[in-house]
Amino acid sequence: MCFGLPNINREGYLFIVVSFIVTCIAFSISWGAGITCLFPTLLCTYFFRDPARAVPNNKDFILSPADGVISKIEEVSYSLSEENEEEKKFTLVSIFLSVLNVHVNRIPISGTIKEMNYKKGKFVSAMSNRSSNENEKQIIVIEYEKGKEIIVEQIAGFIARRIVCNLRTSQSVKAGERFGIIRFGSRVNIYIPIGIEVRVSEGQTVIGGETVIADFNKQEKLTFDVI
Repeated sequence: MCFGLPNINREGYLFIVVSFIVTCIAFSISWGAGITCLFPTLLCTYFFRDPARAVPNNKDFILSPADGVISKIEEVSYSLSEENEEEKKFTLVSIFLSVLNVHVNRIPISGTIKEMNYKKGKFVSAMSNRSSNENEKQIIVIEYEKGKEIIVEQIAGFIARRIVCNLRTSQSVKAGERFGIIRFGSRVNIYIPIGIEVRVSEGQTVIGGETVIADFNKQEKLTFDVI
């Protein structure tokens, strides 16, 4: 039987290398010290794992942007930009990521990055729904059709104080592609236009790039791409 090494997100390279060096030094001092340092090294490697995903090849699907548990689903009003204060109605699906979840974020639907805003804020525990409104966040607006948008928010938490987003305005994106990571426990929100059927429920576990959050058309036959 052959076991391959896990895929590791590049944001974790420095953490893992430093942890490995410290572990080697600790083992040179004593086995006890080495074993003590080995555990956080393995935990760090586990946290930054970046497994491939079987992404449904269906343009009508809105996919989960993150691994985690659905903590809240509700109808909300949302202003797309500070310049345009006009609010639109969306269904908010909020996903909580524990430190044990894969923290790589993925594009929920193919389209174009229309707008990006970074908002400073607090670092309330991501376990609290308050974090959606109060915490530091990266806001990403994806235009999937002319004049139609979906919003994704990467939200920092009490432990997760580093948001990485590898996107730029006007960039074309494909559903299921990796676009960033939030370090060490966090929350990701996705705002879906009212009228689109949501196919998940509160308390449900979802997988980034695989779980279908909402569906424009339930009749189309499924195929998959591994990304």
